[in-house]
Amino acid sequence: QVAAASGHTVVLVDQSDEILKKSTKGIEESLKRVTKKKFADKPEAGAEFIKKTLKNLTTSTDAASVVHSTDLVIEAIVENLEVKNELFKTLDKFAPEHTIFASNTSSLQITKMANATTRQDRFGGLHFFNPVPMMKLVEVIKTPMTSQKTFESLVDFSKAVGKSPVSCKDTPGFIVNRLLVPYMMEAVRLFERGDASKEDIDVAMKLGAGYPMGPFELLDYVGLDTSKYIIDGWHSLEPNNPLFAPSPLLNKLVEEKKLGKKTGEGFYKYK
Repeated sequence: QVAAASGHTVVLVDQSDEILKKSTKGIEESLKRVTKKKFADKPEAGAEFIKKTLKNLTTSTDAASVVHSTDLVIEAIVENLEVKNELFKTLDKFAPEHTIFASNTSSLQITKMANATTRQDRFGGLHFFNPVPMMKLVEVIKTPMTSQKTFESLVDFSKAVGKSPVSCKDTPGFIVNRLLVPYMMEAVRLFERGDASKEDIDVAMKLGAGYPMGPFELLDYVGLDTSKYIIDGWHSLEPNNPLFAPSPLLNKLVEEKKLGKKTGEGFYKYK
């Protein structure tokens, strides 16, 4: 959406036409919300903006067939290294030499993905934040093999889509999640020890630190399965790091399929 809205030609690829229809509809709805604010006094200009943006967007279920005419590939599929590597291996065969590959992963090593291709120097991380149309930040990740030219291109692209890029090396969680995930885990441990209630911890962080959500609200919003997946991955990389220690309570909730907002219950219940 943000790429198409900023004048780039975009091909959105997914596994089925059904998913793509749903995605396109979601983008349309999101654009309507954006234009309500952006073009409050000029509804004609707003309608024109939506039309122009959607014109920049096409869809496909065949990544290999569309990659031959792209300058940049941004992967945002399931957080599974093997699945991502399979996709990158395939696209590497069909993409032109100059095409840059980027992953939107929040927790996996970019270097491991780059090594699945023959374009390690044209590979980096572009980590956008949810919801992307609202959030201004993009983390641009440089691996030891990423060329300066590629890195600069990724920074320029981030600016061109109206975002504020920050740069980070290929380290677990980059900047934001490296600080955020251990903070959320520490909140769970505080609650597990019985030192404070989850409600009081949430209120304390909202009113005392000015955070828009408390750690338990945020965990439910992100998804407890996603948070567990991240912490388990980091724990296997650095088993002796106490910041990455797993939480029995988090594991129990995931086992019970209480994954947060998306399932109607996590640390809190949702209607």
